[in-house]
Order: sequence, then structure tokens, then C-alpha cells
Amino acid sequence: MPAGSPAAPPAGRLAAYYFCHFATLGGMLPFLPLFFAARGFTPVQVGQLLAVFLCTKLVAPNVWGLLADRRGRLIGLVRGGSLLAAIGFAGLLVEGGFWWTAAIIAVFSFFWNAALPLFEGVTLRHLGRDVGRYSRIRLWGSIGFLLVAAGYGPLLSRYSAAALPALLLPLFIAIWLCSLLVPEPAAAAGGEEGDRATLWPVLRQPMVIGYFAMLFLTHLSHGAYYGFFSLYLETLGYGRGIIGAFWAVGVLAEVVLFLAMPRLLRYATPRTLMLGALALTALRWGLTATLAAEPAVLVPVQMLHAASFGICHALGMHYLYGFFPGALQGRGQGLYSSLSFGAGGSVGALVSGYLWGWQGGSAAFLAAMAFALGALLVAACTLPETSRRALPEGWTRIA
Repeated sequence: MPAGSPAAPPAGRLAAYYFCHFATLGGMLPFLPLFFAARGFTPVQVGQLLAVFLCTKLVAPNVWGLLADRRGRLIGLVRGGSLLAAIGFAGLLVEGGFWWTAAIIAVFSFFWNAALPLFEGVTLRHLGRDVGRYSRIRLWGSIGFLLVAAGYGPLLSRYSAAALPALLLPLFIAIWLCSLLVPEPAAAAGGEEGDRATLWPVLRQPMVIGYFAMLFLTHLSHGAYYGFFSLYLETLGYGRGIIGAFWAVGVLAEVVLFLAMPRLLRYATPRTLMLGALALTALRWGLTATLAAEPAVLVPVQMLHAASFGICHALGMHYLYGFFPGALQGRGQGLYSSLSFGAGGSVGALVSGYLWGWQGGSAAFLAAMAFALGALLVAACTLPETSRRALPEGWTRIA
């Protein structure tokens, strides 16, 4: 390497962390509701427990993001959060009632939900101007999710959903071990001036308000999917192995999308892609509500996960990179996580749980369709038009 040239980002080690983190999520999202049901909790209680899991995203990422911006160092916080998350999750090995389970969920998820936004900041700092490589690194998280979602279904069919904590704990430990291998990235540009940077001038912009409203509604619509899709399919007669396969189909489509994202951005602006993705998201939930009993329909519907999550997340990171530069990156990541996955996901899980208890699974997904249409309307009115030439360097270049 020539003297003075920047160090190459540790892509393999970054990818390994994403792989383990989302492998863990691949065990929790499809099967945690089944685990709660196996312990005797009602659909409303399942929604409440999932809301606890997601509500920690409202607080933890912002607290840790502010701390990271003030310290200027991220990876140490990621390591500490990953270790404490593993220790906390071990509490689920002990069977208890609703309040015990809720307390364990709150403790481990506080640290687990804080670690990923910080690690996203680590990745973006390592990539620097070559942010276009993000999707190629992040896709390994999708691969980890896919493998566990597809593989754990048959295991839980054989040994019961009560075995889930024992199967997931080694993955939590692996997350911590991977974090030890990732070096601290160079500090964000800005120096002392960046340390004094405040969020208010950014947050008061109408386009930023619209951006976060769009994220909230998008993840509100996903509450039914992340909280009740597996239970919904069980009521339609699908086995757990097939349920895991349906989750895997969605994530496989997401992997393909991450690979194709640089090419897509050559032919369409981020705003155009986002509006198309939100329209497909609404279509996805409508078809899930009405035609999920037909496997031939559900397979292509699950492939729309490439749009509802893949495009929305990749472009969400693109806009975040532009709205929150330099020393604001940690707090921007915290807001992204708390207002989308946290606020949107937790409210979505609660609403879906009550709708499930009142009118059944179809009602929950019809409400999800309405929320996605709301996100589409907000995006159409507020999301800025961005030319391909205005994208950060690297977004239109295949790594």
C-alpha cells in the first residue's frame, strides 16, 4: 500500500459481524412468537412482549449514539453491548411468567438493539467515501438470517419451540467474538467543530421530518409481519419447517436486491426507487391478508421483501448518510433505529396483537397495507428528488 493511502476497510470482519447478528435475528423474528406461545402466552401478551423487545430501540440507540459521538470511539461500545446482550439473553433459559420474560427481554434487547446502530456507524466510517460497498457487506447479514430461518424451523418442529433460547445463545456469543476482531475506524471528520454539532438545524428541515415519518409508517406496517407472520401461517395449516422456508425466501430476495442495488441506482433516482418500493410494500401486505393460504401466491409475495425491507433500508441508509454527516452520524443512527424499528415496530406489534385478538390475522395485515400506503403518501410529498450525480461517491460503482 502506498504511503499515506487510507487503509482498506476490514470487509470480511465487518461481514462476519453482520452475519452473526442477523443470524440471531433469523432465529428470533420467525420463531420468538412461537416460543412465547409455547410458554402459554396469549396473542395480546405476545404482542406486548414483542413491543418490549422493540421499545428498547426508542431509548438505547439514542443514549448510546450520544455517548459514541461524545467519545468519538464506537467499537468498544459495540463490544460491551454485545457481551451484555449475550449475558442477558441467557435469562430466557430459565422458565418464568410474563413479567419475568418481559424483564429479560427488556434487559438483553437494551444492549442488543444499541449495538447494531453503533456498528453501522463503524462500517460507514471504515468505508468512508466508498459507501457504495455497504450493500455488499450488509448482504452477509441477510445470508445469516436466511440460513438460520430455514434451518431452525425443522429443528424446532422436532424438539419444540421451547428449545429456542438454547439454540440462539451460541449465536449471541459469536456476535461478541466477532466484535473483538473489528478495529476502531478513523474518527469522523469534523474535529472540535464536529463535536459541537447539534441536531436541531437538521431535524427542523421538512424533508428530514418527512423522512422519519416515512420510516415510522413503513416499520409500523412491518409490525404484523415481524410479530405474527409465523403464527398467522400456523393458523393456515403450514408446518414450522415450511414457515422457516417462507421467511428464507423473503431474505433470499433481499440478498439479491443488495447485490443489484448499485446497478438499480444507475437507472433510477433514490426517490423513484423508494416510492416504487413503498407501493410494492402495500401490495405485499394486501396479498398476505387475502391470499396467504395459497403457497403458489405466497412465494412471490414473500419475494417482495426485497422491496419492503431491502430497498427501503438501503435507501434509508443513503439518506441518513446525507442528512447526518460527520460527528452527527452516531445520533443519526440512533434516531434512525429508534423511530423506525423502535417506535414503528413496537407500535405495529401492539396494534397487530390487539387486531389479531379482535378480528384475526387478516385484519392485522390489512392494517399493515394501510400504514404502507400512508408511508407512500408521506414520501411522495416530502422526500427530496436526488439526481444520480448527487449520490455519495461509490453508490453507483460496483465494488
